[in-house]
Amino acid sequence: MIPVLFIVIPLVSGLALFFFKNEKPARSFALFSSLISLVISILGLTAFSSGQHLQFAVTWLGFLGSSFSVKVDGMGQVLCLLTAVSYPLIFIATWKNQYRKANNYFALMLLTQAGLMGVFVAMDALLFYFFWELAVIPMYFLCSQWGGEKRIQATIKFFIYTFLGSVLMLVGIIYLYSKTPEHSFSIEAFYKLGKTLSYETQEWVFWLFFFAFAVKMPIFPFHTWQPDLYEQSGSSITMVLSGVMVKMGVFACLRWLLPVVSIASYRWGDVVTSMAVIGILYASLIALKQDDLKRMVAYSSIAHIGLMGATIFSETYVGFQGVMIQMFNHCINIIGMWIVVDMIEKKCGTRKISELGGLAQRAPSLAIFAMVIGLANVALPLTNAFIGEFMMFNGIFSSSVTQYNIVFTVLAGIGIILAAIYILNMIRKVFFGDLKNSTARATDTGWSENFVLSVIVILILWMGVYPDSLLQLTKEISETILSNSDITSLLTKH
Repeated sequence: MIPVLFIVIPLVSGLALFFFKNEKPARSFALFSSLISLVISILGLTAFSSGQHLQFAVTWLGFLGSSFSVKVDGMGQVLCLLTAVSYPLIFIATWKNQYRKANNYFALMLLTQAGLMGVFVAMDALLFYFFWELAVIPMYFLCSQWGGEKRIQATIKFFIYTFLGSVLMLVGIIYLYSKTPEHSFSIEAFYKLGKTLSYETQEWVFWLFFFAFAVKMPIFPFHTWQPDLYEQSGSSITMVLSGVMVKMGVFACLRWLLPVVSIASYRWGDVVTSMAVIGILYASLIALKQDDLKRMVAYSSIAHIGLMGATIFSETYVGFQGVMIQMFNHCINIIGMWIVVDMIEKKCGTRKISELGGLAQRAPSLAIFAMVIGLANVALPLTNAFIGEFMMFNGIFSSSVTQYNIVFTVLAGIGIILAAIYILNMIRKVFFGDLKNSTARATDTGWSENFVLSVIVILILWMGVYPDSLLQLTKEISETILSNSDITSLLTKH
């Protein structure tokens, strides 16, 4: 019943919040609901970690061959944990933020959480699509109602991209469903069918699914909605978008794309990896030139996700392990960066790097937190991102299905160097040097800010020193994905 609780708690809480009248009880109730989800997630990793507690299935739309089938495997545990950890951190970090129609705001945030959890545990293609949309629809209303002056234009662009991707994915799901012998949406039926599909069929099904997943990640050139939306959205909305929602695309590639259309994934692997590597370099170079902190972090996120995309199509065990652990690490690091940016804007009244300087003199605690989180974003050894990026580079370099693996490794490595340049340059300009007018009256972090940033730093150091705590969870699922997409045996059959 654990996966059902992951969905039901935020879903029911979100619906209940629409009937709240005052902001304070709505805020407190949303935080309480997110903490309950976190407790359930921890219990799913400890006291109730046996298989019977981590799966649930009941007939849903029996006449269509669809069931409400949910399961928390290793990858699902990692992603449900990162979602459950993220929401309380986001709510506490933005506790003092004021929202118009706060009850609607928190209701939509929790409905988004329910959709995200559903995506990560769904074992039925139609159910997966349902939760995919459930996560996106409330996010559309969040972005369009709370944000900057140009939020409507940015949200419309986001909607067009995601709506088109969702429609194409639905076409692919319906086609695969029609070809299964038992007319079933179950993931097992799709996996079995994938081993019998011709390459020609796999090829166009691959692109139907991949477009939807690439938009969500996003991978170059499907990324153009992202910087504008991140810049115009409210801080907590941006944290959910970049910390959790982009992982839907990465997760979907591992869960639904590679095992179902393995040959097409192999044949188009070099093309997709090239797109991802171009995105790493492109986003990193643009981040170097950004004067707006939000846009710099947005392009930084594109580069980090690009590395995950390139690693997925290297199709190696160590690469899959690296991607799964890095999904969690990237979530923690990018949320930490957004919290730091939000605090800087509140304390100084600006996000422009050129207007900031000497902030460490007024906010030394914030400077220390920002330095640790910044170093984690450039994968310094003993921080959480180091082991994930090391494993991903290892996976790309050792890939036997990628023709230009060495070239891809070198080019992706340049992105890491560029990341160190723009992150360290930002920290130098914002926190050190002479005080400027915007920073002269800044104050240091308060108790709630210190608490959230301390938790993030602890997670960064914990995962940097003891990554095996997550790697053990993803070991079995990495082997399963690799066996389901065994290119050698599949090519022999075809």
